[in-house]
Amino acid sequence: MGNRDLNNNRTTYKNRAPPQPPSNYYTTSSPYYTESSSSDTQWTSWLVPMIVVANVAMFVVVMIVNDCPKHQNLRSEGKCVGGFLGRLSFQPLKENPLFGPSSSTLEKLGALEWKKVVNDKEAWRLVSCIWLHAGVIHLLANMLSLVFIGIRLEQQFGFARVGVIYMLSGIGGSILSTLFIKNNISVGASGALFGLLGAMLSELLTNWTIYANKAAALITLVIIILINLAVGILPHVDNFAHIGGFLAGFLLGFVLLVRPQFSWQERHHLPIEARGKSKYTIFQYVFWILSMILLVAGFAVGLVMLFNGENGNDHCSWCHYLSCVPTSRWHCNNQ
Repeated sequence: MGNRDLNNNRTTYKNRAPPQPPSNYYTTSSPYYTESSSSDTQWTSWLVPMIVVANVAMFVVVMIVNDCPKHQNLRSEGKCVGGFLGRLSFQPLKENPLFGPSSSTLEKLGALEWKKVVNDKEAWRLVSCIWLHAGVIHLLANMLSLVFIGIRLEQQFGFARVGVIYMLSGIGGSILSTLFIKNNISVGASGALFGLLGAMLSELLTNWTIYANKAAALITLVIIILINLAVGILPHVDNFAHIGGFLAGFLLGFVLLVRPQFSWQERHHLPIEARGKSKYTIFQYVFWILSMILLVAGFAVGLVMLFNGENGNDHCSWCHYLSCVPTSRWHCNNQ
């Protein structure tokens, strides 16, 4: 789903829905796992469905607050779409082509905006923006991606670890977005969704010994991630939220999604003195330590820069190209 501005070119959607990985990536019958992995505990997924319900409920609340019919006489963009829905009807398509609320409503209810976060110290917007969506199309695309990606991860690793990755990745995406985008407000769960993709990649790397078809799993994930990041250079797509969420999720995967190595799993039913293998490899320990250091440092530096009013573009003259590359067909004005 391409992202567009809503009102006076001020709203940036923090998400284009990532394509889903192959349907057998995180199932016990997956060819990517060795035979021993089929005995892993399978968790019942309830957190991801609850997140979906919460996002849908939040969108309904936003539309009730928006109340397009009440304000349509004050606007010149046209009539509300879906008038039979009453106060749930959508803004005119010229204002919001995704069938959703106005930018002013999103801003009032917690959209990410540099001035509000930095000048007014409204840090809660770093979290609230993750639960807002610019329209029905935006919401459906994100929630479908979350279901396909998140449920598999939750079944394999449980709700606690997936929940931590989802929220911290979303916040990481919000921090990087606010550091680099000054002129637009931003909404969407893209940071959290890209965090789940990043965690899937680091989980594959740190648990390399338990995969049977390593190359296929790695190539599949890398292609999915590169395609989505490439789409982020289009205008009105908040690729900084994508990148920030992906980096946070990638590091969190090394910390939270570690599995015992295959040779240990083969012997885990034997007495300790007969196992002869360490539960984790030295590389898993090294990745865990480095990832924890980078996570803490990254969040600390990002938050300090943000609340000191720093502009990320002043420290990186080319970084704005990561979110939008100007061409003869469009311009970029996110800085």
